[in-house]
Amino acid sequence: MEVFLQQLINGLTLGSIYGLIAIGYTMVFGIIGMVNFAHGDVFMLSAFIALIFFMLVTAVVGTGAGMIMVALVIVLFLAMFFTALWNWTIERVAYRPLRGSFRLAPLISAIGMSIFLTNFVQVVQGPRNKSTEPMLNDKITLIDSATYAVTINYKQIVIILTTVILLAVFWYIVQKTPLGRAQRACEQDRKMAGLLGIDVDRTISITFIMGAALAAVAGVMYLVYYGSVNSADGFVPGVKAFTAAVLGGIGSLPGAVIGGLLIGLIEIFWSGYVSNDYKDVAAFSILAVVLVFMPSGILGRPEVEKV
Repeated sequence: MEVFLQQLINGLTLGSIYGLIAIGYTMVFGIIGMVNFAHGDVFMLSAFIALIFFMLVTAVVGTGAGMIMVALVIVLFLAMFFTALWNWTIERVAYRPLRGSFRLAPLISAIGMSIFLTNFVQVVQGPRNKSTEPMLNDKITLIDSATYAVTINYKQIVIILTTVILLAVFWYIVQKTPLGRAQRACEQDRKMAGLLGIDVDRTISITFIMGAALAAVAGVMYLVYYGSVNSADGFVPGVKAFTAAVLGGIGSLPGAVIGGLLIGLIEIFWSGYVSNDYKDVAAFSILAVVLVFMPSGILGRPEVEKV
């Protein structure tokens, strides 16, 4: 039982990171119907941005217990700003000119941007892992039995709480604010939304900025959790986050987080109880089974053909 609880905590932590990335996928797809395959590499880029700023900030404020938290807050906002700026530029340069083209053109552009970002970071930072000092490793012991102790790190608490808070904030923005109403109108019919006075280009740009901000938070949390980042770390988490968005129901913010949590739990439990070699196979197999019986995902809405 103790091992199960420990694996549950680990799975929720990993799934929270996937969920944050998946929200960015589902927001962009919900509005313009495009899978932004460069989103995983934007997440990787944000982790590198966070790493650079963390090293700079800690060089100024120090690495004491209290200063680490101050540094992380500063780094979080800086990473969100610069990652959002990157994604805004990507949308303006690589996606907006192709918006009226045939459907595969933006997809090809997204794949090309993904390759560009991977190679750009590899050239600038090198192919090796870049590491930081361990952060927030202090533990709280939940169960201390004679055979096994169930613990939770402060960084795991931070990651899970951050995901819950950001899901609530962004759900409120999408459901209750004028920006959210504009986003939902663009999701239903961009041409009609434009005729009703909504600035469609501005709404899409803001959506890309919001998705990048969430990817930046995920990048910071990834850096805190693993303590290192590599230029190849965008592809696999990006694919898993997209899988989470599909599993939860692409277009649904809560569904994206639920899908991320499920993918994280499947990986951790499969690694702990079966084999670490086939954890990815297990995750994608369960995705296939779910979509056979629930083609729209767990919380997705069936697509209605417009006539």
